[in-house]
Amino acid sequence: MDIKLKPLPVYLYENFKKHPEKVAFREKDYGIWNEYTWQDYLYFVSKVAIYFTDIGVKAQDTVAIVGDNKPEWVVSELATQLLRAYPVGIYQDSVVSEVKYILEKTNARVVIAEDQEQVDKILEVVENVPSVKKIIYYDKKGMYQYSDDRLVYFKDIVEKDISVKSIEEFYKGMMENIDLNDVAVMCTTSGTTGFPKIAMLSHKNLSFMSRSLGKADPKYSDDEFVSFLPLPWIGEQMMSVASALMYGFKVNFPESHDTVQNDMKEIGPNLIFSPPRVWENLAATVQMKIMDASKFKKWIYNKCLPVGYMFAESKFEKRNLTLLQKIKYKLAYYAVFRKLKERLGFSNIRSAITGGAALGPDTFKFFHALGVNLKQIYGQTEISGISCIHRSDDIDFTSVGIPIEGTEIKITEDNEIISKSDAVFMGYYGDEKVTLETLKDGWLYSGDAGYFDENGKLVVIDRKKDLMYLSDDSMFSPQFIENKLKFSPYVKEAVVIGDKRDYITAILNIDMGIVGKWAEENKIAYSTYTDLSSKDEVYSLIAAEVKRVNDTLKKEHKINKFLLLYKELDPDDGELTRTRKVRRSFINEKYKELIDAMYEDVSVKNITASIKLQDGREKTINTDMKIYKMEL
Repeated sequence: MDIKLKPLPVYLYENFKKHPEKVAFREKDYGIWNEYTWQDYLYFVSKVAIYFTDIGVKAQDTVAIVGDNKPEWVVSELATQLLRAYPVGIYQDSVVSEVKYILEKTNARVVIAEDQEQVDKILEVVENVPSVKKIIYYDKKGMYQYSDDRLVYFKDIVEKDISVKSIEEFYKGMMENIDLNDVAVMCTTSGTTGFPKIAMLSHKNLSFMSRSLGKADPKYSDDEFVSFLPLPWIGEQMMSVASALMYGFKVNFPESHDTVQNDMKEIGPNLIFSPPRVWENLAATVQMKIMDASKFKKWIYNKCLPVGYMFAESKFEKRNLTLLQKIKYKLAYYAVFRKLKERLGFSNIRSAITGGAALGPDTFKFFHALGVNLKQIYGQTEISGISCIHRSDDIDFTSVGIPIEGTEIKITEDNEIISKSDAVFMGYYGDEKVTLETLKDGWLYSGDAGYFDENGKLVVIDRKKDLMYLSDDSMFSPQFIENKLKFSPYVKEAVVIGDKRDYITAILNIDMGIVGKWAEENKIAYSTYTDLSSKDEVYSLIAAEVKRVNDTLKKEHKINKFLLLYKELDPDDGELTRTRKVRRSFINEKYKELIDAMYEDVSVKNITASIKLQDGREKTINTDMKIYKMEL
């Protein structure tokens, strides 16, 4: 049966009418999972919307939300939608300048801020953003000392005594005014070249996307989902809000970022959707645990993993296993992989999806080896998150699958991927010029380069602007090489360089936790990240990882030199976006001196640089940066 497209608050009302006492979401607090029903959900939304009305919020006003994934976030978003106002999410780790930009750009009337940290950011800029009338916080820890009249405690709003009849009548009356083409949410783009653009997505966009995704990758009302990725990200909106409302599955909010893994194990979700960095971190975590394991466990793991890879490759090649191969994989699964899946919280996983950027083939194969049926999707904020996905019986690590129902994709003469569907966004808020550059005759121009393979599946090469050409005009994708490097548990971040140069080089970040553990095991003393990353032994360790990658690359694509940066790349320093995509032009400019040195005949470059400490202070360092030349 086909699901009819409706505004998101209508799906909430239907779930409430169908099964009011069924659990809609859970939140873990002080180690206890607190459950909230569809009735609770609707009543909370109604009370917040009534409060918004009382303070003068009206259609087309903006409500900004900043904080961790909590019920208060989605309740505030739905309450805003109920009034036909525009909710906009701000990443929790945004610095003050980024918060100010979004509040000013959208003329936000109200800000929902999680806690004291977020409230402080708002109060620091609010005098310059006169549109903000109220700041509603939902974690009162440390807030007793604040006396600003604009501050309101969220709990005081939802605990207000309003009759059930009034609540339901208000909700139903407001719901009937919502149009499918109204703005449902505004999501910031990744902003790899500066401040993000703000994409407006309608109820039609999101419900069309959810329905088409559900047909390609089914969702059920008894499914469990754990919401731990930032809600300003379209991927989390796609699952925790739009799909959860349409299909009625439970959304679980972990206690904190630090408890996500344990909370996942307790819930045992059926659905997971994460960007590549999460899958890369999980793969690195497994490899780190194996480093700590006993000799016997390491031996078992190293015997079983090749069997897992054999299983994964047979699936990608659609080749049937022999009886002996099936028996080997069963033994490997019960000896190692089943326990690993359980520890990762994947015991009940039916749908595992990655998207938001390309996932390296090594990481992709690794999870299939464990028995996780990981699928790649392709999309962007401007098409409500998704346009292509692997089907369960047709997965490979080179493509991103075929278009979802109702989505048309073409490749232009210069290899750009363009899309058309009812999920394509309404435009950028307050930026008609850029909207017209992105939307042409109903087609969304992605900025990505790609092609269709012989099986009709889309292959994404890289961002068009990120494709590079060596001085001999041979083309390469830096992202492809970077993903291979990041499969190493020792490499946390990689930036590949070589555009219009004679050869390819790389700036690498070590993983402090894993390399630090390795250093301790090998009795190598160190003090700071800068100190550890400069050790000769660490350079040799990473060189072995770079060689492993080089062995899989064409001669002209091999990494000739690399250096280990003295600091971690950080969104707060402008080097990464909030979704941890590399800002290449910024890095090329900031580290020009070091990059140029890798194309000179030197093995050491002395630099003076400034490092921002965790407490906000800046420290100037003078250090010798080693440049390692690979044997090719």
